[in-house]
Amino acid sequence: MKIDTNTIISVTEANQNFSRVTRIAEKSGQAVIFKNNRPRYMLIDLENSPVLDLTEDEKIDVVAARILKRFKPAFQELAK
Repeated sequence: MKIDTNTIISVTEANQNFSRVTRIAEKSGQAVIFKNNRPRYMLIDLENSPVLDLTEDEKIDVVAARILKRFKPAFQELAK
């Protein structure tokens, strides 16, 4: 995996300044967070990512799955 050095941020800095991480991701499509001098996490801007290209329907599916998972007990109760 190739990593643009302008998108690298340490986990400590990401913890202290998450808005900087999001600005990097918005500008470059992704931000790579290093832990112990190794790439560990990646924040991806779903709208502009060169790594992940989703169609509008796929984006809706991701959000729908997240909502269903989060509110599963409520949906199960409503289904009774």
